[in-house]
Amino acid sequence: MNELQIELMGRVQGVSFRMLVARHCRGAGIRGYVVNRDDGSVFVCAQGTRVALQHLLTWLGARPGLSKVEGMQYHWKSSGKTYTSFDVIRARSFLRDQLASFRSLGKRLFGRSLSVPQHVAIIPDGNRRWAKRQGKQVHFGHYHAGSYAHMQSLLRGAQQAGVRCLSLWGFSTENWNRPVIERKAIFSLIEKSLPALEQDAHQYKIRFVHVGRKDRLPRSLVSGLKHIEGVTSSYTDFTIVLCLDYGGVDEVVRAARSLQKHKKTITESSLFGALDTAGLPPVDLVIRTSGEQRTSGFMPLQAAYAELYFSERYFPDFSAKDLSNALVEYGKRQRRFGK
Repeated sequence: MNELQIELMGRVQGVSFRMLVARHCRGAGIRGYVVNRDDGSVFVCAQGTRVALQHLLTWLGARPGLSKVEGMQYHWKSSGKTYTSFDVIRARSFLRDQLASFRSLGKRLFGRSLSVPQHVAIIPDGNRRWAKRQGKQVHFGHYHAGSYAHMQSLLRGAQQAGVRCLSLWGFSTENWNRPVIERKAIFSLIEKSLPALEQDAHQYKIRFVHVGRKDRLPRSLVSGLKHIEGVTSSYTDFTIVLCLDYGGVDEVVRAARSLQKHKKTITESSLFGALDTAGLPPVDLVIRTSGEQRTSGFMPLQAAYAELYFSERYFPDFSAKDLSNALVEYGKRQRRFGK
């Protein structure tokens, strides 16, 4: 068994290069692995017949797919460890691996690393339509979308990608017009998820913040929200913002009334300081699912210069991989802030 170790430089990350290499090698009966390196290169360890490995070198030099191999170093050696398959190796989580690949691509294409938004806000839409497609009652969509397993994958994915703050709109001020059974399903699901969220919050040093009104929500839910806010208030690395009974206009009105009540002058600074989100960073990226292309008054001041990303997926199907795609798209954009 011959072994060939190859180092490839150029546009070889962020263009599905590893998957192409794996597909070629598996088809040629070559075993081993391919892995991205932090310097933007790709390393391949391949074991097989000498003819198959020589053909692999020729194939790589032909710049397969969207790659652009600008340099290739290789050497033959006697195989030590014997591999039984050909694998794509990821040194980090899937989401972080994908973002690292696209940052490398960004440096190649744009001369700069693709940036990660500090504050991402998600408008989760399409739960009811998803349920109807499944032939279920509408509140089943909320149970599926709001299950802690689903939410946990997004929270951990965002944190691992380097996002510092993730906001989720769980219930708007207009949602009170929905059927009672649907409202109860949402509130019950959130309340039952709080213990698991608190456990993760302590394990991963996550701060929890609720924004929105507290006077109309179920008392037991409000108590749970206040509790987890209190016990996680010292964490600073990552913040989860849950927007319940929240509306952008309602928030601004309440902030203005608070300033008037305390006889404070309404300025840009004082108004932002009176919002529910006081102390949180401005929103960099707003994601809305289900194909709807509007923000519905969500954080109108905080997201004034946010990038917008609209996903066709209903929120129950919106995964950590979809979140990764949104973050990559954000990284490609050049923000000007009116300049």
